[in-house]
Formats: sequence, structure tokens, C-alpha cells
Amino acid sequence: MIESEGPGAIYLSEYLLELNEGAGFLSGLNREDLAKVRKSGTRSVVAKGDGLFFQGDPHTGVWVVESGRIRTFYTGPSGREITLAYWTPGHFVGGPEVFGRGRHIWSADALDDSELLFLSGMSIRTLVREIPDVAVSVIQGLIAKGKCYSALIQMLGTRSVAERLEQFLVILADTHGRHENGVILIDRAITYEQLASIVGATRQWVTQSLDRLQREGVLKISRKEIAIYHIERLSESE
Repeated sequence: MIESEGPGAIYLSEYLLELNEGAGFLSGLNREDLAKVRKSGTRSVVAKGDGLFFQGDPHTGVWVVESGRIRTFYTGPSGREITLAYWTPGHFVGGPEVFGRGRHIWSADALDDSELLFLSGMSIRTLVREIPDVAVSVIQGLIAKGKCYSALIQMLGTRSVAERLEQFLVILADTHGRHENGVILIDRAITYEQLASIVGATRQWVTQSLDRLQREGVLKISRKEIAIYHIERLSESE
């Protein structure tokens, strides 16, 4: 089965409830139609740290995440990267040219060992002609992706770097946090460098900003987890 399990997708957004839209990319299909889709695809395994596709490569189709996490990111002319999103099981990556035309305008790599179902552009074109619910799934998936990248643009254009970092901590607390004795605990599954790539800052700036939040008593960071004591302080800029 292709379904969303565990924490959902993560990207910069004002709207926490919409973060995981699109996770059920093929969940609306009945068993027979899902079997046809899987028969049309190819199982792909990507090791942690390996690239899935690269900016400028020709589009060949899309990958549906079945396990693991996939990062999409853009690389500027200077070589600086900005992370667009982390995608989890149930989502697809490789768009927006789902029919396999044009070239990729960003790249993707694996944050964990991941299993994916690859659907070629030709296969998708055939499936949407034969199975109406597949066409609906593709449209809904593209709508979710459009909302995701629109939310990202809004955040980059209207929030300061400090506000983006604070909002991302709120997102992590909402999607990955667990409440214990009035404290929100988040397992350290993300590095300072990865944080910097998401909020559009340098690693040094992120380190200094998190140190400031620790001095102010808002949170505490250890090697294993982030403990947030005053989530309301991070939400004040909203």
C-alpha cells in the first residue's frame, strides 16, 4: 500500500493544517485501480544521501514515496542551496511535469534510506486516460504542491529570517513534538546546517539565533532533542 505513516511533510508555511495535504496521493483508488498503477510503475530504492534527480535533468516521470524521506531543494548560480520541502510517505516528487516533459527546476535527494514507486510520464498519461480516479489524484496532488510552494514564497517574501526560523520551530513542534510535563520535546532529526538551508540563512546565524533563544529560556537543545518551554514566544510574530 502507498499511504502516509508517521510525521508528515515539512516546509515553511503559515498554515500548519495544510502541511500534509497531498500525502494520500493514490489513497483514493480502489484495490483494482491501485494494482494497475503499481503494475505500471517500477520500485526504486535510494540510499540516504543519494540524489534522486537533479536540477536541469530531463523530466522522466514522478516518484511516489513509500518509505523514508525525500528532500527537494534549489541550487542558485552561486552554489547556495535552499531546501524547498521534506516529503514523507504518500507524497510524490518529480513534478510539476508529471507527463515527463521539460527539465527539472530543482533537485531531490534522500534524507533516509527510501523506497519509492517510479511512474514514467508515459505511464501516467496512459493511466489518466484509462482510470478517471488516477486523473483526479494527479490533479489533487498538483494542487497540493502548488499550495506548498505558494506558501513557501509567501514566507520568504514577507517574513524576516528570524521569523522564518521561529515559524519552522513551531512547525517542528506541531508535526514532530510530543508533550511531556508542559514541555514540547522534538527528537533531533535535523542539523543546524539543514535548518539554515530551510530558512535561508547561514549555519553560523542559525547557531547564534538558537543560542539566543536558549539564553532567553524559550528552549533548550541537547544532542538528542530540542525542548521547547515557551511555544507562545515563538508564535508571537504570527
